[in-house]
Amino acid sequence: MTVPSRRSLCAHLSGAGVLLRPKWRFHAEVFVDRIKKFFKSRLTRSIGLASALMLGAVYTVQRVSPDLPSISAVDAVLIRDVAQSAPPAGWDLPNLDNPRVDSWVTLFSTNSKVKSRFALWLDRKPKYEPMISAKLEKRDMPQDLIYLAMIESGFNPTAKSPAKAGGLWQFISETGKRYGLTVNKKIDERNHPEKATDAALSYLSDLHDRFGSWYLAAAAYNTGENRVARIMRQVTGSEKGSDKDYYRISKLLPKETQDYVPMMIAAARISKDPARYGFDDNDAASE
Repeated sequence: MTVPSRRSLCAHLSGAGVLLRPKWRFHAEVFVDRIKKFFKSRLTRSIGLASALMLGAVYTVQRVSPDLPSISAVDAVLIRDVAQSAPPAGWDLPNLDNPRVDSWVTLFSTNSKVKSRFALWLDRKPKYEPMISAKLEKRDMPQDLIYLAMIESGFNPTAKSPAKAGGLWQFISETGKRYGLTVNKKIDERNHPEKATDAALSYLSDLHDRFGSWYLAAAAYNTGENRVARIMRQVTGSEKGSDKDYYRISKLLPKETQDYVPMMIAAARISKDPARYGFDDNDAASE
């Protein structure tokens, strides 16, 4: 969810013909800061956008200053800009529709063997969710990135892949070492949930800084940043892009990466409302 910056807010107000005295400009900046703090809180993850805006405005206006000019102009800018960029309620990654997402939702929820495996992932999730969620919140990263770990390892901290990736976040040895993990014959910190999570979030944050999109960051996490960078430059002329650019370049990515983000979003859709997709406590496979 993106709240306009101080400078953006004042520019919008000036363009709308609202002249802010220096004192009012300061209060408008305080208003934006408080709104930003409110939208980063856990409360906004469980209530709708309209309710969040109302509560945020009430919380903020009562504490800023009675000398503010009519708040309607400020409200209009905030509501417009936040509503345009906000993911659906309960999401902090874009839940973009795509046939590949639908296909994975169907596979996870209707194929008996796959559904049983996914149910096991759901059963494991509460064990690691508090730790991962706290680390994501501390870094101001989307909570929905937990579903990247879900599709990587099924929340199995000792999982190993045929490509010799390991742990909750399925690091290969080289990348794990690059992000501070000890990996040798005696110690493999890829299998340490907290240390591996710290390393994975640092890597994902760096990828997001490079590509400007969590979808593209996830693709790069799967197939390598240099490949995604090369394809982005080829298709869009720039490494940085948007989440929609993931689907623009998808056909040029390896098959596994074409399905990587759709699988993550499908896992999120089901995990947020498992009963809707037919999951109950009796679905899990034995570990």
